[in-house]
Amino acid sequence: MSKPEPVTFQPPDADCRLCPRLAEFRDEQRTAHPDWFNAPVPAFGDRNCQVLIAGLAPGMRGANRTGRPFTGDYAGDLLYATLTKFGLAEGRYQARPDDGLELKNCLILNAVRCLPPQNKPTPAEIKQCNIYFAGEIATLPRLKCILALGRIAHEAILTGEGLVRARYPFGHNARHDLPGGLVMFNSYHCSRYNTNTGRLTEKMFEQVFEQIAAYLDG
Repeated sequence: MSKPEPVTFQPPDADCRLCPRLAEFRDEQRTAHPDWFNAPVPAFGDRNCQVLIAGLAPGMRGANRTGRPFTGDYAGDLLYATLTKFGLAEGRYQARPDDGLELKNCLILNAVRCLPPQNKPTPAEIKQCNIYFAGEIATLPRLKCILALGRIAHEAILTGEGLVRARYPFGHNARHDLPGGLVMFNSYHCSRYNTNTGRLTEKMFEQVFEQIAAYLDG
């Protein structure tokens, strides 16, 4: 039996205009901060991974500034420290894209690639960007599981897989076995808001990764 042809993927260009509101907001940021990345943020990590981390969208002073997911804001502090603890990252995270940090068996990708105003993409923008989100996921040859950070990432994964949301309710530390063999894990997003309010603690976040590690070992 011949091997299936690899899936090809074309990422959005730096001046993607498919979402007019996001494109206009990006133009404003380019004027205000011409030295920032200010473009659709690409995935970061190991493309031969078994684990995908799915986030929401670039943060204003995080990925939109640095060009690397979860780099430059508080969410990255917790995420990369946890990835390092569980052997999914190597090196020292210093909140810069040139800090030398490497991901091992892990890739990070946002459901929406461009910075949304108030960190809130619209449903139409999430749907529009799903062609890139689901399209890139389909190119990962060894992917076994996806960690959805927050409800929007969770629902974007289900949309990309063509699945009914009601059958896979979002819940912190929930596990969903999806048709086709993928497993999706859920966590509250590792944002400063969630950690400051106690909705997500470091221990709660690590418990999700313990479940992922057990799954991979099994």
